Amino acid sequence: MTTPAKTLTFVIPAYNMESYLDRCVNSLLSASDTSDLEVLIVDDGSKDGTLEYARKLERNNPGVVRAIHQENKGHGGAVNTGIKQATGMYVKVVDADDWVDPQAIDTVLATLRAQHDEAEPIDMLVTNYVYDKVTKRHKHVVNFRHAMKPGVPLTWDDLGRFGLTEYILMHALTFRTQVVRDSGMVLPEHTFYVDFIYAYQPFPWVKRLQYLDLPFYHYFIGREGQSVQTDVMIRRVDQLIHVNHCMVQATPERGTVPDGLYRYMIHFLAIQSSVTSVFLILSKDTENYEKKRQLWADMQAYSPTIAHDVRSRAMSRALNLRGSVGRWIIRRGYTIANRFVGFN
Repeated sequence: MTTPAKTLTFVIPAYNMESYLDRCVNSLLSASDTSDLEVLIVDDGSKDGTLEYARKLERNNPGVVRAIHQENKGHGGAVNTGIKQATGMYVKVVDADDWVDPQAIDTVLATLRAQHDEAEPIDMLVTNYVYDKVTKRHKHVVNFRHAMKPGVPLTWDDLGRFGLTEYILMHALTFRTQVVRDSGMVLPEHTFYVDFIYAYQPFPWVKRLQYLDLPFYHYFIGREGQSVQTDVMIRRVDQLIHVNHCMVQATPERGTVPDGLYRYMIHFLAIQSSVTSVFLILSKDTENYEKKRQLWADMQAYSPTIAHDVRSRAMSRALNLRGSVGRWIIRRGYTIANRFVGFN
């Protein structure tokens, strides 16, 4: 196996993120040895000083940080550019307002560096992530310890059951770069919530994975105007629907992939379909109620098997409660869940 020039490429999609870049990039450069790190800051046509600041960071960290400018293509377009230009054996996307834990980065890098000597390197590394919400003193940490044995290579069939609302978010993922490229994934441009696709479409190309039970990624949430705020997600619900269609079409049929992988992908698709349904219901718009019905009908038309398996999940059944009482229960359940978890 040819050894890449770098072990790990961090891709930072950045649109009007000048004030956040320092915290993000400094956390990546907190590693004891940055010689085999690559930090790609993809300026997505920012209107503030993001590009100039990225170029300053490049000058101050030659051979490690690189500033890339492109016309605005949205988050997905910026990730696509970063994946295309990455030279690392592995790649991880870090949003510009997020950061990684300096106490965990050396452990992550040591695990990835060890893969250079493996005949069959892992295709995906999973780590915990923290919901670092502005208004919350107690930060919710998402871990996977009951579904994955930490510290050893695993296959999909080695995984246990994931919790009802638990899934491997983009923030938990570090992919082998070639796996992402082989999957053919090209994220939709000018579209929000494409992180669902990023954390889904490449999975059939992942044969070996590993879990580190440590909080590596800090997901900064709660700032004004963020794309995951409830009112913002309601306004952009059509983009959630588009993402759902992309995920349905990326789902392999039962029997064509390992059972553990199919089971997990159905689990995740059920969650995303339910999330989309929730925001269609939260809108209190009768046209959106029809879009919710159509979303599930389109899944049935694409694959009756996939639709059946997604609908059989407890969350899917709950999200298809009928009538005004069913919609009230769903809205109330969302409010309670958000209060405890603080996911937006």
